[in-house]
Amino acid sequence: MSTSGEHGYPDTGHTRTHLPGGDPYGGAPRRTPRSSSRSLITVVGVVVLLIAAIAFANRDNSSTPNTPAKGAPHQPAAPTAASGTTPVPTSENGIPTHYPHTQQGAESAAANYAVALGSAEMFNKAKRDSVLQAVMTPSRVTSSKAEMDEAYTSAFNQSLGLSADGAAPAGSTFVSRTSPIGTKVTEPGDDTATVAVWCSGLLGLAGAKSTNPVTNSWFTITMKLQWAAGDWKISTHSQQEGPAPVPGDDKASSADDMSKTVEEYGGFTYAR
Repeated sequence: MSTSGEHGYPDTGHTRTHLPGGDPYGGAPRRTPRSSSRSLITVVGVVVLLIAAIAFANRDNSSTPNTPAKGAPHQPAAPTAASGTTPVPTSENGIPTHYPHTQQGAESAAANYAVALGSAEMFNKAKRDSVLQAVMTPSRVTSSKAEMDEAYTSAFNQSLGLSADGAAPAGSTFVSRTSPIGTKVTEPGDDTATVAVWCSGLLGLAGAKSTNPVTNSWFTITMKLQWAAGDWKISTHSQQEGPAPVPGDDKASSADDMSKTVEEYGGFTYAR
């Protein structure tokens, strides 16, 4: 659901000016200074360029920069390219809701619902029910709660080092996060859409005595969405492993670093 890039900074070096002049010990005489008019022209030129640069930097960004010329072939946007559409302003139980009735709206909903379904809240019964209430179609809420109760059992929680209700032991931080890498609509429709969300996930206990350290995984969640009650909601969803990249050579962080990072860095809201 994050990438980082390198930020370039302009060079700020000074220009060293060598004034013309003759040999002070009897060589060629110092040349007569040029007229001040040339200096004035130079200063005016620099000011004009500066004004032009400021105008360019502050130009109206509301227009579409990639609008093709009249008569030019249309270039479709990349599957997960930003659309410029304002993200949804509403949420339910902390989950963004009320998406546009468009394909992009369906993709945004699927990405945010993947985050919710992979969150630590799913390991607590009350919080899990709230998540399902927000993301599932009204007709599927009750049955989804029953299905998830069978999956998130007390025994499952305890196998991860959690209490029966999903709480981490004292001195440890439970980590369960899903980050969408990309979305793809496999079956578009007017009131239904099937969206696959490729994800990376973190799961485990960060703590000095943890026997289940935080590990990374890759998986794809496929959701069939339905337009219901003025919003995109999940009618069914499934998960499969991968695609997974070749592991890198990154050194694993300490339990303290992982706990601190999870507590300090919040998640993202995904929208196109």
